[in-house]
Amino acid sequence: MSETMTAIEITKPGGPEVLQPTTRPVPVPAHGQVVIKVAYAGVNRPDALQRAGMYAPPPTASDLPGLEASGEVVALGEGVSDIALGDQVCALLPGGGYAEYVATPAAHCLPVPDGMGLKEAACLPETFFTVWSNVFMRGGLTAGERFLVHGGSSGIGTTAIQLAHAFGARVFVTAGTDKKCAACMELGAEAAINYRDMDFVDVLEAEGGADLILDMVGGEYIPRNLKALAPDGRLVQIAFLQGPKVEVNFAMLMTKRLTMTGSTLRPQSDLAKARIAQELREAVWPLLSAGRVAPVMDSSYPLAEAAAAHARMEGSGHIGKIVLEVAP
Repeated sequence: MSETMTAIEITKPGGPEVLQPTTRPVPVPAHGQVVIKVAYAGVNRPDALQRAGMYAPPPTASDLPGLEASGEVVALGEGVSDIALGDQVCALLPGGGYAEYVATPAAHCLPVPDGMGLKEAACLPETFFTVWSNVFMRGGLTAGERFLVHGGSSGIGTTAIQLAHAFGARVFVTAGTDKKCAACMELGAEAAINYRDMDFVDVLEAEGGADLILDMVGGEYIPRNLKALAPDGRLVQIAFLQGPKVEVNFAMLMTKRLTMTGSTLRPQSDLAKARIAQELREAVWPLLSAGRVAPVMDSSYPLAEAAAAHARMEGSGHIGKIVLEVAP
């Protein structure tokens, strides 16, 4: 294994063009970590926020972008016993995925599901960790409940639709084009609301309200979400594409007994992420191996064209996941 590697770094805060190739030392695994020879790296909204200077990595994390990857384990740190050299895995990363090699805790690695290639597997960790922890662990979604997910055609949205449907919930989504709405319906949504033509509040109120809403829009969606919730409903906030500040009448929180919560994934402890990984291994990985759930793929770009991948994602024309080809 070489001592240096090619990586994509953020040269300064800015647009996609600030992503440039660089040479870095190959990481060395710390206690409990493995080093993965990256085949594919997933591209996610937090990468773009970090690139723009709006989402600093944790102090102990790599400054390189990239929060998920797939590939072959090529080095083991002390204390790693349940992963072997040569294993093919996909992994949640603290950062550093836009590179030929990356280090991550062994407990955040999951096996490539049966019958799935490394390209598809690279799309799993960030979105599946996020959806499972927020919709099921934090939001408590159960069979028969009405579930609304905004941005249904995004990586998070397409994952949330499939998992909620697989576990027996009634799924409603919002999306911005008829094409995106049709894609959401094919994945298991009961109703897809084109937010340019229809008001999701009216649709959900006609159904009795949503028991759970997963929102990444924020802004003026927040008071509308509260209105769309059923009594005892829950709102889980995971991003703020429209901004985090808004005026809200909290009387509705009391009269409808609502719960508002939210989370970000990256700052959580290694132990918390390991617990999410274990639940995914037990509850979701069998669905992936059986083909009942699968990542929705939009496009792939060579590592050197990471800027183009970011431009594609920020243009919001994509449906599903975008990946970088590192060493396919």
